[in-house]
Amino acid sequence: MNLRMAEDGKEYLVEQIDVDDAELSSFLFSLGCYRGEPITVISHRKSGAVVSIKDGRYHFDRNLLEAITVRES
Repeated sequence: MNLRMAEDGKEYLVEQIDVDDAELSSFLFSLGCYRGEPITVISHRKSGAVVSIKDGRYHFDRNLLEAITVRES
């Protein structure tokens, strides 16, 4: 399942990130968003969702949410 379909408030583990941009991939890695790491959707918004990674909260747009495959932890 991708992160866009994830339930609010539930923790998931990142399975795969499918982005073609090396700079974006590197940026996500620096946030702590990489395979095997926990991620939680705080709330879905019209333009995307607010997610929690480690101790930070970030807004991801719809395209990025669909590029991140997760599984239940």
